[in-house]
Amino acid sequence: MATRPFDVDGSPFFVAEGIFAAEIVAECRRRGLLAGAYALRRPRGATFLRRLARDLAEQRKAPRVLLRRGLTLLRAEPAVLRRQTGLGAEAARAGEVLRGVAALLAGHPRRS
Repeated sequence: MATRPFDVDGSPFFVAEGIFAAEIVAECRRRGLLAGAYALRRPRGATFLRRLARDLAEQRKAPRVLLRRGLTLLRAEPAVLRRQTGLGAEAARAGEVLRGVAALLAGHPRRS
């Protein structure tokens, strides 16, 4: 895995997103930088359909390949979420994440 430094001096927050964002939770917590860590919990069927529609529209690969890949990702999603929460992220729906971030920006960290 590649690494590269980044500077957050002068910034009240930074956002790390994506499948590998949970990888930095423990280190951010150790350094006192962690305000919140979330792993999006979405309905798997809806995610599958959105991903398939996007990939078909972009003609990324043959439809059969996209369908097979989508089903594989659909089945793997619970394990991905377990791994992310195991690394310290909180499983939450998008609305919960948005409210939590809004509270942080307003200076009122949400309480669990």
